[in-house]
Amino acid sequence: QVQLVESGGGLVQPGGSLRLSCAASGFTFSNNAMRWFRQGPGKERELVAHITNTGDITNYADSVKGRFTISRDNAKKTVVLQMNSLKPEDTAVYYCNTLVWGNIYWGQGTQVTVSS
Repeated sequence: QVQLVESGGGLVQPGGSLRLSCAASGFTFSNNAMRWFRQGPGKERELVAHITNTGDITNYADSVKGRFTISRDNAKKTVVLQMNSLKPEDTAVYYCNTLVWGNIYWGQGTQVTVSS
């Protein structure tokens, strides 16, 4: 079955960096676009970044452009979100997401807290 497992969250000070990883299994990873979403306290879940199956095209929410970078390694079946210059408003649970054969799949999420 399709599984997405996020890791790398934690507590970081404003201006710091974190690297989130999502390990995928149960589907042909190289065929699928991947996304990172986040849901902050009291907020709706929002799309943060998207990467095509080959990794040649990426898109970002305006709020993270220039600070976050999404990448993937199809051989290792992982997608990474590198987050730099973190702000308190980046505090959220971050989720990995994909669409496989018309079904949406989510990981369990990883908590990112940006606070001094």
